[in-house]
Formats: sequence, structure tokens, C-alpha cells
Amino acid sequence: MRILLLDKNHPLITEQLLEKNFILEEDFTSSYNEVCHKIENYDGVIIRSRIPLDQNFLEKAKNLKFIARVGAGMENIDILVAEKLGIQLINSPEGNRDSVAEHVVGMLLILMNRLFIASNEVKNGIWLREENRGDELLGKTVGLIGYGNMGKATGKRLSGFGCKVIFHDILPNLSDEFASQVSLEELKNQAEILSLHIPLTAETNYLIDGRFISEMKKDFYFVNTARGKNVETKSLVKALKSGKVKGACLDVLEYEKASFENLETNNEDLNYLLNSEKVIVTPHIAGWTHQSKEKLAQVIVDKILLSYSN
Repeated sequence: MRILLLDKNHPLITEQLLEKNFILEEDFTSSYNEVCHKIENYDGVIIRSRIPLDQNFLEKAKNLKFIARVGAGMENIDILVAEKLGIQLINSPEGNRDSVAEHVVGMLLILMNRLFIASNEVKNGIWLREENRGDELLGKTVGLIGYGNMGKATGKRLSGFGCKVIFHDILPNLSDEFASQVSLEELKNQAEILSLHIPLTAETNYLIDGRFISEMKKDFYFVNTARGKNVETKSLVKALKSGKVKGACLDVLEYEKASFENLETNNEDLNYLLNSEKVIVTPHIAGWTHQSKEKLAQVIVDKILLSYSN
């Protein structure tokens, strides 16, 4: 079986697949068109986010049996076309769920306790105590949208901080010892912290918009480690300015490139987020730890071997 690797990943992918007699080719520089020209020669492809696997690409991949994405999201793949063509889709959300969950908790603790602000003030000779009084996680009601790998890992950790964790998911009967499933309406009525753990689809694009925010009964903290385009930024900024959103922890932004490697635009709303004391922004690294790099790769290898090893 011939596999094309289009992005750099942990070397264990190459090492373990070569041991099982797969034929591998690494190509981290060719353009979309160059890859399209040769993709028919491969049985499998392993990707992250560099190249979109759209309908044109997939129709040229006449011998492709599987697409493996080292990560959770699959929005750079035309899933409907892939399924129609009988191409197996493999991803590895199990690999970075713990990293994402810890990032959520870390951002909330930093934001709610003003840790960056207070530390920078002291380093600049400013000693303010009352102005830096924090807000505890203990006793807060956390609403998670999405209760898959990332949502469950996050719910488990926040429940350990004494939070009441509720969630909404399109699949039924997912409640466990860490969190209780509720309707979206009930989540909007109760949540004091809102955290997204959903893929980017036509249904979830701009899920968090002005209307959604206005339907939240309480003022709330907002966390997004999912996808930037799950959120309508202009509505979030408006809510931050009004105080409806008390603070935001953003690991992803609407203005990221499709490859997630940089920002592709600059505007007034982005400048507000980058300069507001009410906002923490990180560069799409919630699932980006030393441990998750290895775990993401191992999950992918294990799934490929489960399906295609003789």
C-alpha cells in the first residue's frame, strides 16, 4: 500500500508504517495542483491542514482508500464526496483531548484571576491588590457545547474544580459522572461559562452570533478551542464591550488561514481582541503539547494498522 504524507508529523508514523511494509512518500512542499497531478498513484494520504482535499482533489484520487488527518477537525476534507467515493476517513481526536482540556482550564484560571495582568503590573513596579481581585471557578455552572473527546475531557477537569458541568450535544444519552446533558435552551438559561467543543460544519458556522449571545440568560465567560468560524467575531466583540461576555479565552480566531499557521486579515474587531484585558488569545495551540504530538500520531498509526495491516 502506497501512502503519501503531506505534512510533517511525529516520526513514529513513518517508523511504524515502514516496519509494516507500507510504501511511504513524504511531500511537504508541493502545491495543491502538483499533488492533484500525482494523487492517483496512492492508496492512502496522511495530512494535517496544508492542502484542502476538495471534490476536485478527491475525484483525481482514483485509487485512494483512506484519508488520515492527524488531528480532530475534518473541515479541510469534502466529507460527503469522500464517503460517496468509498474513501475511509480517519482522525485522532483521542490524541489531543487532554491537551485541549488542560488549555481550557489554564486559560480560565489566568483570565478569571487576572494572572497575566497582575504579573505584568508587578514587573512594572505596580502593586494593586483590590483591582486584581479574582473570580473563582468553584461553584460556577459550565455549559459545554459538544461532548465528544474534547468536551468530555474538559468536563472531567472542570468538575474537579467544583463546577457544575452541563452540556448540549446532537447525540442523545451522553451524561456521565462528570456532566449532565441538557437542551440548548436549558444550557443558555444556566451557564456562567460557555465552552465550545464542536467541529466546523454548515450548521456550526457562526453558531455563536448576536442572537445566541443575547439568549444567554446570565453574563458569562466564553471559551473557544474549537474553530474560529464557530463564532461571529463582531458579535463577540460587541458583547465584550457591553459586559454581556465577561471575558473570552480564544485559542482560535475567525481570521486564521485555512492551514491555521497564521492570521490572514487585520481589522478593528481583531485589534480589540488583541488589546483587551478581558481577552486571552493563543495561536491555535490548545491541542499542541509535546505529549499530544506523539499521541495524535500513534492513534493514526493504530487506526491505519487496524484497517489495513495484513
